[in-house]
Amino acid sequence: MLRQTLKGTGVAIVTPFKKDKSIDFTALENLIDIQIGGGIDYIVTLGTTGESVVLSAAEKVEVFNCTVNKVNGRVPIVVGIGGNNTAAVINDFGKFDLSKVVAILSVTPYYNKPSQEGLYQHYMALADAAPKPILLYNVPGRTGRNMTAATTLRLSNHPNIGGIKEAAPEMAQTVDILKGRPNDFLVVSGDDEIVMAQIACGMDGVISVAANAFPKPFGDMIRYCMAGDFSMAKRLNDLMVEGYSYMYEENNPSGIKAFLFEQGLIENELRLPLVPVSDGLQQRIHNYMQKYFA
Repeated sequence: MLRQTLKGTGVAIVTPFKKDKSIDFTALENLIDIQIGGGIDYIVTLGTTGESVVLSAAEKVEVFNCTVNKVNGRVPIVVGIGGNNTAAVINDFGKFDLSKVVAILSVTPYYNKPSQEGLYQHYMALADAAPKPILLYNVPGRTGRNMTAATTLRLSNHPNIGGIKEAAPEMAQTVDILKGRPNDFLVVSGDDEIVMAQIACGMDGVISVAANAFPKPFGDMIRYCMAGDFSMAKRLNDLMVEGYSYMYEENNPSGIKAFLFEQGLIENELRLPLVPVSDGLQQRIHNYMQKYFA
């Protein structure tokens, strides 16, 4: 049951690149060790933060295999496999050895803006074909279409749909999902900035961007939230709030890569159309890290 397996903090791990834009597998392996050593509960590979949309099909398999081999069973793994062509997504399931992952994170179709019925039929087709449970991913800020609470709850009855990463900004929608979900349906946040409030409403945790840079303090903050100690959680969250704003000011993952570059963990490289953050933002990130995390 995903609600038990994926409770707490998952990290949407970045894909590091070298200066020549090739994948830096050594840096990726180091990041995985740092995340697990910092107490992160599970790893999410090939998500938006991992720049999956600019990886070739072969590179996706390489990143996935590297991640599975490096994690080596220490924490659960979720893999991102999504898109706006239902048949192509189903075909992509067969490109990975999914025997060692616990779920497939699949984003709502983007650009073609399906209706709620189209979203429902898309996910039903994926769930019928998937060899692992589907974790829905609703992020209307990226896809241009919100999946309503009613559609999510309708999908929650499929035995191979185990939960949702909910990144819609409306708290009322979150509350409606939490109120109506089956007992075994996982609901995690996709928004570091408001996850404390969402856990207070009943969410089961988060798939985080910020945890890339702050695995221990962020993971501890979520653990305090899950235990109902919001006073201690707030102390940790207050240290990171300014950092969250910088991470998302220009783009994700350019923001989080700027933080990891400041920590000496990766090169500050992205693939077009994404570019590193502006010099001014990089300086503010540098100053912030020197003040709070040096």
